[in-house]
Amino acid sequence: MSTAQPGIARHHSLRRRLLVGILVPVALFIAFNTFSLYQQTLTSLNTAYDRTLLASAKSISEQLDVTGYDATAQLRATVPYSALEAFEADNQSHMFYRVSTLRGELVSGFEELPFWTGTIPARPPYAALVDFYDDRFRERNVRVAVLLQPVASAEGRTMAVVQVAETLEVRETLALQILWNTLLRQALLIAVVAFTVVLVVQRATNPVRQLSHQLQARREGDLSPIAAPSAPRELQPLIDATNQVMQRLRHLLRHQKRFVRDASHQLRTPLAVLKTQVQSALRGDVEPVQALREIGDTVDRATQLANQMLALAKVEQLRQQREPPLSRLDEILRAIALDISPLVAQRDLDFGIHTEPAPVQAHEWMLRELCRNLLHNAIRHAPPGSELTVDLRMQGNVVTLTISDHGPGIDDELAARLFQPFSAGDVRTGSGLGLAICQEIVQAVQGTISLTNRYDGSAVVQGLDAVVRLPGVLHHAESNASPGAGQSGA
Repeated sequence: MSTAQPGIARHHSLRRRLLVGILVPVALFIAFNTFSLYQQTLTSLNTAYDRTLLASAKSISEQLDVTGYDATAQLRATVPYSALEAFEADNQSHMFYRVSTLRGELVSGFEELPFWTGTIPARPPYAALVDFYDDRFRERNVRVAVLLQPVASAEGRTMAVVQVAETLEVRETLALQILWNTLLRQALLIAVVAFTVVLVVQRATNPVRQLSHQLQARREGDLSPIAAPSAPRELQPLIDATNQVMQRLRHLLRHQKRFVRDASHQLRTPLAVLKTQVQSALRGDVEPVQALREIGDTVDRATQLANQMLALAKVEQLRQQREPPLSRLDEILRAIALDISPLVAQRDLDFGIHTEPAPVQAHEWMLRELCRNLLHNAIRHAPPGSELTVDLRMQGNVVTLTISDHGPGIDDELAARLFQPFSAGDVRTGSGLGLAICQEIVQAVQGTISLTNRYDGSAVVQGLDAVVRLPGVLHHAESNASPGAGQSGA
């Protein structure tokens, strides 16, 4: 005996759910309708046959005669049994009668037929003093009609009780026939509904099967959008969501391929240099101290390259997050400035920083990496003893970060490709990934970044401005207006 493995979900059939969801309520309604219709048919049938019983009782009452009045009245009846044959529907049912006084004294008919002990309804169904009830006579179920009939003649007056009983064979046979006919029609109706539902569900789910066949027929790695213009309107949200997922997967796959290509290409060079340096040191071509120093520099550059490539990959990973947390760029910027203060002191820079509360909807790690790369680039290219300023302002709902140095600036040709990976201005001092990481971060936050030369009014370059503009959260900034703002210098 096999058992289902834990953790494996059973696939539910959409077609089966639709069939069950439609057929079960329809079948329940048809069953209830059949029962109601059968009850109504029985009521109508009883009404029709009860009318026949009443006619029989009236026919018998016409055969009565009386002499004397009230308590001394003598009731006489001459009713042949053949008088009831006209009211018998067929040979299946039989009718019996009893004529009695109000005191229950038998006048004519079947003595063993129990005397009526009931009461006349307050509102009889007919214009007569009549009552109907079910009873048993001679071990058979019967329907009995009781008629209180006044009898008057020239010689007397009294009240007679006329009872007419009929066996139920005809009623039961007719009721069963009606029931079977009703069930047959309802079964045919259920079959028609089931066939219609199956046909409609089959046609309705046909676009899903076509879409499945289309996806299965695709080549491996084909992430192009699904083209299904004839798909039903209800499937369009699923197709649009699938196309969006494919677009993200295509972007991630392209980014992964580019990362692997760049990593294999860029790491090959420092590893080859490192191998050459080790072989040169082993042969004794250079002094051991110098060889170790050169090897250490190569390892540092390779480590920096690997860290920056991993950072570039992490930016792409964080970009896929739907709702990034709210971070304070001003607090992150001042923390990074404090971390790199030894580098500022080493180059003897006149460092100044001004910040205002600047909440940004972005991951804290991305903002830290953005600030660190921009400040490292500015410190690296600023002349020793020069001025370096950092300004962070909240203007409306835009956060503007400006880092200004007094370096030589950049030419237009280099500025056009400086944000591309591995496009450093000086390959000896950088890997060419710092500004590429900054641009990826800024684009992930829906912002902009630019490098602009600063002139003194003529053609002389006084320095470079790195300007980053990010969308801020205005209401959060207004509720935290003063903390963290200030001016400091080093």
